[in-house]
Amino acid sequence: MDEAKIRSALVEAMRIAATTLPSDVIVALRAAREREVSPLGSAQLDAILENVNIARGESIPLCQDTGLQTFFVEAGASSPFIGRVRPWIARAIAEATDAIPLRPNTVDPFAGTNPGNNTGRGMPCIDWEMIDGDEIRITVFPKGGGSENLSTVKMLSPGVGLKGIKAAVVEHVVSCGGKPCPPTIVGVGIGGGADIALRLGKKAILREIGSQHLEPVVAGLERELLELVNMTGVGPMGVGGVTTSLAIHVEFAHRHPASLPLGISMQCWANRRARVRLAADGTIEVN
Repeated sequence: MDEAKIRSALVEAMRIAATTLPSDVIVALRAAREREVSPLGSAQLDAILENVNIARGESIPLCQDTGLQTFFVEAGASSPFIGRVRPWIARAIAEATDAIPLRPNTVDPFAGTNPGNNTGRGMPCIDWEMIDGDEIRITVFPKGGGSENLSTVKMLSPGVGLKGIKAAVVEHVVSCGGKPCPPTIVGVGIGGGADIALRLGKKAILREIGSQHLEPVVAGLERELLELVNMTGVGPMGVGGVTTSLAIHVEFAHRHPASLPLGISMQCWANRRARVRLAADGTIEVN
């Protein structure tokens, strides 16, 4: 496998993620603009859509915060490239930082130093999942600091049930106001442990807007949460309106009988992502 070829594909995926909003998000934003009744909310959505057009047309980042570069890797157990993915991604990030460009966003929490290329201890952040087959699928997910700062985990009493979960999610979204740059996409993780719930919430954001969870009960919860959140009136950028969130996606895991972890991952309107598929024969697809 030619390393330069896969690095080029990864850089291209990071460029797409930074500069071009996925079509499902654009469709959702346009629909939000059509139904918005607040003049201030409408103005915010107009500005967002203009921003999207300029970024795509001029191939420049959608936001000055190009995010913490996160990679969700679904690695086929039979792939011959599993052991080479991490160094490929690390080298591609350094290259992409200069080529796109990306803002250097990795800072040593003690020294305050910045390597300048979006790498460092624990970076790049790679979430691994082993799957059947010989294909590797890499989702590039740049997460901005503003929305990440509003993400949270709540350890609920199991007795509160779904009613308590709904109340906690709506209360949290309202408390965030305009800080996470709404209309948001909210990922909700239920169950597991504290770390698992947050991971599930972040992974839920990766689903396309308009998709439904395969479990009917969970799909119903997603619809109800979205309706409740959009009744709050927070609106685009927190200035008021009928669309506070474009989507609320839920993922879950079994939990300990004594705990009910709830992870809430907030994502701004710029729900950026791109994907690289690497087949066992070296064929690469970027979208």
